[in-house]
Amino acid sequence: MPDARRTDAVLLLVALVWGSSYLSAQTAAAALPVLVVLFARYALSALACLGLVAAARRGPHGRTRGWTREEIRAGVPLGVTQAAVLLIETYGVAHTSAANAGLIISLTIVLTPLLDRSGHRGGLPPVFFVAAGLCVLAVGLLMAGNGFHALRLGDLLMLGAAVVRAAHVVLVGRLTAGRTIRPLQLTAVQTLVGSALFLAPAARDLPDLAHVGLAAWAQLLYLALFCSVFAFLAQTWAVQRTSASRASLLLGTEPIWAAAVGIGLAGEHFTVLTALGAALMVTGTYWGQAVERAHRGTAPRAKDPKIPHHIEEDPPACPPGPAHRSRASEQAIPGGPRDRSG
Repeated sequence: MPDARRTDAVLLLVALVWGSSYLSAQTAAAALPVLVVLFARYALSALACLGLVAAARRGPHGRTRGWTREEIRAGVPLGVTQAAVLLIETYGVAHTSAANAGLIISLTIVLTPLLDRSGHRGGLPPVFFVAAGLCVLAVGLLMAGNGFHALRLGDLLMLGAAVVRAAHVVLVGRLTAGRTIRPLQLTAVQTLVGSALFLAPAARDLPDLAHVGLAAWAQLLYLALFCSVFAFLAQTWAVQRTSASRASLLLGTEPIWAAAVGIGLAGEHFTVLTALGAALMVTGTYWGQAVERAHRGTAPRAKDPKIPHHIEEDPPACPPGPAHRSRASEQAIPGGPRDRSG
């Protein structure tokens, strides 16, 4: 698979995982306080990342380096912005439907190019914003699938999350471009920062974790290992190899996956308006992707640091399990699987 297509495939897989995360977060938040959900998600993610880092340092190719100064310098601010995204998202999904949460967050598609001014001199062509506007119309139709209604608190929170996520995606590109940063080590720093941020606010309610059932723990593990560790690593790896605007467009298919999960698992209804919105979202996303890709290939580059053609890789952290071997070579993610980035 060509490098560009492999990068696109990884970003689409991240979108699928994140599309399913809203229902999981909503289910977990119904059983536990939001801050406890966030702390548990980050703490489990941090343990997994630290285990992968330790395994990589004992790998067959000899002892690798620990964290570099650049990885820590980038990981701390990215950890703060990612924690902000998840905080607003989790509170938002607790006050609106899982489908609406996934749909509203897709406005990141429009916001990211407005913030991403470093990729090309003169910015993206107007037709890109026409495609992005089509996605906005799609969001409106999807939200109106069961009838128009006034924006609720959860909807407003998800709008705020879209703004913060767009800033986070751009920041990932700016802090990692031109630098030798390993996604696994960067993600480990981010999860440690998030764990530290949520520990004190969640401390009073942490005993609640001992009283929840296996279903809630399954949701927490899914949020931590798939929606956080894998998705963070895959997004960082992919954004280092493409532009923030392109990454945002591919991640913008997230509401389609959110709708599919809602219909398949939560019994939500698929009306004519939601069907039209889904079609417009797919059309706008791939139209904008094609416009951005063509522009990136022909427009003169600005003087900002270029995205490197290769990133330093650690030896494999551990042999992939039976369920993941078929995808390991396709993802080719240095040091493990990850951009909120949500």
